Amino acid sequence: MAVFYRPGLVQPARPGRKTMNNRFGMPSCWLTRLLAASSLSLTLTGAIIGTASAQGGPTQGVTDTEIVIGTTTDLSGVTAVQGVNNSDAIRMAFDEANAKGGVNGRKIRYVVEDSQYTVPRAVQGMNKLLNEDKIFFALADGGTPMNDAEMPMQLKKNVPNVFPLTAARSMYQPFNRLKFGQFASYYDEMRSGVKYFVEQKHDKKICAMYQDSDFGRDVLAGIQAEAKALGLQVIATTAHHPTDTDFSASLTKLRDAGCDFVGMGTIVRDTNLIISTAQKMGWHPDFVGQFASYDPAVASLPGGATEGFYSMTPALYAYPDDPRPDVQAFVKAFKARYGIDPNFHGEQGWTAAQFVLLALQKAGRNLTVDSFISAMEGIKDFKPIFGGSLSLGPDNHQASNASFLAVVRKGRWVPVMDQALSY
Repeated sequence: MAVFYRPGLVQPARPGRKTMNNRFGMPSCWLTRLLAASSLSLTLTGAIIGTASAQGGPTQGVTDTEIVIGTTTDLSGVTAVQGVNNSDAIRMAFDEANAKGGVNGRKIRYVVEDSQYTVPRAVQGMNKLLNEDKIFFALADGGTPMNDAEMPMQLKKNVPNVFPLTAARSMYQPFNRLKFGQFASYYDEMRSGVKYFVEQKHDKKICAMYQDSDFGRDVLAGIQAEAKALGLQVIATTAHHPTDTDFSASLTKLRDAGCDFVGMGTIVRDTNLIISTAQKMGWHPDFVGQFASYDPAVASLPGGATEGFYSMTPALYAYPDDPRPDVQAFVKAFKARYGIDPNFHGEQGWTAAQFVLLALQKAGRNLTVDSFISAMEGIKDFKPIFGGSLSLGPDNHQASNASFLAVVRKGRWVPVMDQALSY
């Protein structure tokens, strides 16, 4: 009990007399001892509270009954075909876990904010997730520029950034205990792709088309690095904005340069526009994309415009008619809930959700950022239902570095080979 008093309330005692001159009705010497004891108690209590604060205090986004996980991704912009499918698959996985009782007695509350594939909207959304929703960690945030802008906010608040929907190297480099990448990087994918096409198809005139962003420049860096390693130069490049729609001049520049390999730092919409324009021009070099362009919406472009287009990818897409029972169960549940088939990014969202559900389970009832990170780092050789393998460790926060090559054949992605490429 806190004791409040005014200075001078306790009067000095006269010799030989126990003074009762106070509002507590007790001898003043007793009151003095009580106040001293109360002061000691308050000091000890403050020390205990201070120790708890020093150890981190309550964990943001975790209560006795709930874990709050958040995502900023594109739900209505130029990459919405990826962001919507990905976050829908994550939500379905969390809802299924909640229907079974949650994780260690806690239900997951999943909050998604629409970035429209713009940095300002992404930062605004992340600010809400961090300061209003109080998320425990961010999962599958979409876009390289958006993640690069958001992560300083997250790291300052000790909020992990887990398996973002981008394969940029900055998702796991430089190493930070709060950063976890899911995929082989664009840089690694493109290095492997350049090496394959130079050595196996004898392409020599290497070029690049890329979005003028952190994402596109990471793709370009991989193309340049491997060309240099092979004793070649990148002879021509073009850069564009994600919202650009006219690529005639850019393609004319690359055609006139004599490019036989064009590495693509593009996503879905710009990939389709570029390949369609090149087809109309009658120009057919080896166009090679990466994870961001490896999407059924590219392969199934009407009229077969993207026939023969290549992409490097960190995993292979399991089409809805894949016969594996676990894949069929996922496809059936996803289509029943959302009315469409899951795309490749939906599969990767399901995989990310299953991985973190396992980590949350392993972290135990005493869930903190530290216990979650330790659990993530302890998962080895995790096998997604779609194939592949994911592993993490105390010194490894990139779950996979596999790079596969696929090509569009009759409206579908077909693996050029089953094994991963390297450089």
